[in-house]
Amino acid sequence: MLMPKRVKRRKQFRGRMKGRALRGNRITYGDFGLVAMEPSWIKSNQIESARIAMTRFIKRGGQVWIKIFPDKPVTEKPAETRMGSGKGSPEYWVAVVKPGRVMFELGGVDEETAKEALRLASYKLPIKCKIISRAEQELEGDSSEI
Repeated sequence: MLMPKRVKRRKQFRGRMKGRALRGNRITYGDFGLVAMEPSWIKSNQIESARIAMTRFIKRGGQVWIKIFPDKPVTEKPAETRMGSGKGSPEYWVAVVKPGRVMFELGGVDEETAKEALRLASYKLPIKCKIISRAEQELEGDSSEI
């Protein structure tokens, strides 16, 4: 599973996921990408299972880029514990994903294979996703500048 090697503080506030992704919302490495359509926390094991689904389908032919990293610790208190007595211990790590964020990129494979691999990966994630290509993104970018 993905997680930071070391962190400055063990426990973090939960925060809020307001607005759209300002960074990481463009395809930069590959030819096809999987874009988040709604805000969510994505666990490290969900990222890993999506990665495995993609690499198995493309049979290690192309290249996969994971553009999200779980750097937020989520704490949980033990079951049947009374209220109070402080915050729970860190249990797992999540990546905070806002709408518009490109989570995975794929390159080095044909369009049909890439779209099927990204579709399989989207089933492993807890949010609605959209598959986009670099060509579509460039067309959208040109129209928004006008």
